[in-house]
Amino acid sequence: MSEEQPDNAGEDGEDDDIRYFVRIGQADLDGTKSIERSLTDLKGIGHRAARVIADQVGVDRTATFGALEDDTIDDIVDTVEGFEEEVPEWLTNHRNDFFGGETTHEIGSELGLTRRQDINRMKMIDSYRGVRHKRGQKVRGQRTKSTGRTEGTIGVNVEAIKEEAAEDDVGEE
Repeated sequence: MSEEQPDNAGEDGEDDDIRYFVRIGQADLDGTKSIERSLTDLKGIGHRAARVIADQVGVDRTATFGALEDDTIDDIVDTVEGFEEEVPEWLTNHRNDFFGGETTHEIGSELGLTRRQDINRMKMIDSYRGVRHKRGQKVRGQRTKSTGRTEGTIGVNVEAIKEEAAEDDVGEE
């Protein structure tokens, strides 16, 4: 006969202890996803950075994040918070800060705050990029002849021409 397993047991017969939320900084990450996928939910961490973090900690990036031991999760949190010291400069997201000149890797709400400050500084000094931001135009050299239009109708407005012609006919009679 088969043995009955308790309700909270997994397929292996082990207890299924899983943390459904893992907190890093001010963000709650989904513990039911893989490590790589869960870390990419954090602003400032992409697929490449998530892979680098998993490799540095020495865990399988496809492992379920919430099923890891607390020590391993703490190692991942420490690696995320000290990311700029562990990786080359080209992998960070905020190089050569305007005021201090240091290279940092911003995560979470700090990333949005830093980006807004940089854009406001460009607007205040009227740099080319700042002027483009003020006008709401494309900033990074994309085409603007056919895309990025935000105002009015593009092309010929046939209905408006018919209405004008109808008003002219009424006015002539």
